[in-house]
Amino acid sequence: MNEEAFSEYTYEELDINPILKRGVMSMGFEKLTPIQAQAIPLLLEGKDVIGQAQTGTGKTAAFGLPILEKVDPEFKNVQALILCPTRELAMQAANDLREFSKFMQGIKVLPVYGGQEIDKQIRALKGVQVVVGTPGRVMDHMRRHTIKMKYVNMVVLDEADEMLNMGFREDMEVILGAIDHPHQTCLFSATMPQPILDITHQYQDNPEFIKVTKKELTLDTIEQYYYGVKKEFKYEAIKRLLSHYQYKRCMVFCNTKSMVDELAKKLQKDGFSADGLHGDLNQKQRDFVMNSFRNGMLDIFICTDIAARGIDVDDVEAVINFDVPQELEYYVHRIGRTARAGKEGVSHTLCTSKDFKRLRQIEEHCHTQMMEALIPSFEEINEAQEKATLEKILRAHDEGNTKDYISLIYRFCKTNQISIEQFAAASFKQLLGNEIMGEDIEVNLPEKKKKERKPANNKPPKPSKKLEKKMEKRRRKKK
Repeated sequence: MNEEAFSEYTYEELDINPILKRGVMSMGFEKLTPIQAQAIPLLLEGKDVIGQAQTGTGKTAAFGLPILEKVDPEFKNVQALILCPTRELAMQAANDLREFSKFMQGIKVLPVYGGQEIDKQIRALKGVQVVVGTPGRVMDHMRRHTIKMKYVNMVVLDEADEMLNMGFREDMEVILGAIDHPHQTCLFSATMPQPILDITHQYQDNPEFIKVTKKELTLDTIEQYYYGVKKEFKYEAIKRLLSHYQYKRCMVFCNTKSMVDELAKKLQKDGFSADGLHGDLNQKQRDFVMNSFRNGMLDIFICTDIAARGIDVDDVEAVINFDVPQELEYYVHRIGRTARAGKEGVSHTLCTSKDFKRLRQIEEHCHTQMMEALIPSFEEINEAQEKATLEKILRAHDEGNTKDYISLIYRFCKTNQISIEQFAAASFKQLLGNEIMGEDIEVNLPEKKKKERKPANNKPPKPSKKLEKKMEKRRRKKK
């Protein structure tokens, strides 16, 4: 069966407990993703599996449903263990498994991770059948004998390559080596470096290999732009992009924790609804930032690649790469945060003259191409903000219920001896807020700095007609 046919499989056709099936379908899921369609039957048969797939391909259900299908709710001991690189990913996976099994009786799923009181976790572990945890904290419980491997019949390594990058290889091997009875081992990884292959050879028994190809991880629904920007003007550039597009849910990626902090503080100082997340924050701070973003109380979410693991939000309008990613695979991870659930999205990548070589490598590796664009000028930002404000006013009018305000406005204008036009202009100014003021410096790289830019396959992408008009208008102004 070819890979394209897998998308036609539905959850209704799965040979699993109808109550479990009901839980999954109540979440709005109907069709299986390719990784689910291939992995679930193999795991239900009791086979070991290696899955090479990116974030956002439905891996949690791929291993979570077979685990829940096999768990004995009457037996109150740990029967399945899922290892994740970060506490966010562990919490997300545990929440998903709880949602899948919400109509099943007697199944307990618990996330365990550092940063939370271990005594609290020890009390909560009573009667738990499925543990989702970070390697370090699982090791802590193993040493205390509060998590015992005696009855574990399935182990999952989720985002195995990230666990290696974070230095968890020794912990992973100790945990896997502690299970000395027959069991299933399932491993998911976006990439397959040699250390991952070493683990599969040592701890898996004739595993079945599944790979979700890049063709399936399509980027066609994401408009991808890059901006040649002088290094010293990168902050000015992102500030203008955010002011121009006024995204209500936007993720910004930086390569370092210090840059996350610096960027968050600057944007907050300039009045943006922004905050940052990285590994040095305590659990309370991390939970606050994540929940604010999920609940729509935070417009701009700034993070590193590692910290973003496990953050699953469907309505991200745009992704901005403040830094070009250091790893080629990270580009797909990042921009894949937008255009989810069948929607379209957009990505913006700020690129200094030293980044163009890496940009081309990303395009070739991901089989994609980015369109060159220009950072908006102050004039363009003000025009965009005026247009957005007028559209808000028009929507309010279309919604009705404005008649009661007409007599109020007439009385106000008469009392204060101003015209209706003057009132409307003052109201518009108030709604619009302050215009972007200051010296309209040129933040884009001059053309001579872009000569080393060579698009993949020497075929530069064609900009949209809207973008062409905008760039032509800018060129005429420069002349």
